[in-house]
Amino acid sequence: MNIGALIIGDELLSGKRQDRHFNYMQSTLAKRGLELSWTIIVGDEPEQLQRFLRFTMACNDLVFSFGGIGATPDDRTRQTVAKVAEVPLCPHPEAVALIEHEYGESAYPNRILMANLPEGSRIIPNTINRVPGFSYEDHHFMPGFPEMSWPMVEWVLDNLYPDLRNLAPSVEQIIFVYNARESELLDVMTQIVQQFPELRLSSLPHLGKNAHIEMSLRGHAEQVDAAMNILKSAIERATFSWSDQLIDK
Repeated sequence: MNIGALIIGDELLSGKRQDRHFNYMQSTLAKRGLELSWTIIVGDEPEQLQRFLRFTMACNDLVFSFGGIGATPDDRTRQTVAKVAEVPLCPHPEAVALIEHEYGESAYPNRILMANLPEGSRIIPNTINRVPGFSYEDHHFMPGFPEMSWPMVEWVLDNLYPDLRNLAPSVEQIIFVYNARESELLDVMTQIVQQFPELRLSSLPHLGKNAHIEMSLRGHAEQVDAAMNILKSAIERATFSWSDQLIDK
């Protein structure tokens, strides 16, 4: 299962606020041996939001979405999910009860709007103010506030995906190649990708005084060892030098 993050808000794109969810998701997933496959930051504009939700909801990925589930006119996530899923937006009984319990009469007429969820949704508990997030299939929608959403992420992972662990590549090997251009190693990189399709190959050129290529292979140990031996042999045949530690030249 691929894991993605959808981060919503004009304020992030304009620079009024800095995103904190991306780094949080990286560290939280890493503790479970997981990692992000993709991240999208999108504003509140309805057509843009609909376009990206249509894309993410068409796949089978596990998606964590942050922002846009409030009751103000610029919060459009709940409505857009319902539109893309082609289901009605209607009061969720459990969400209604939670909001009424927290706010009493002052829940009406505005706060209660946050209980209108796409039909078929399941709620995600909110430990801060009891206004819940919601899950629709494998998409999980939470507020943009980290103090609310981050405990929700933990709850979703612990309660809905308790066995989802250790899917990230288990081993990574890195070497540093000197006096070479990426184009001169393209053939062996292509060979590795074709021979070991489950591995993740990365080639990062570094320019400047200490120019080098940082090359890494990630995956299961046996495949990483075999592919790295092929890579090292090709580098040596081409008379380039390599090291498993960066040499300051």
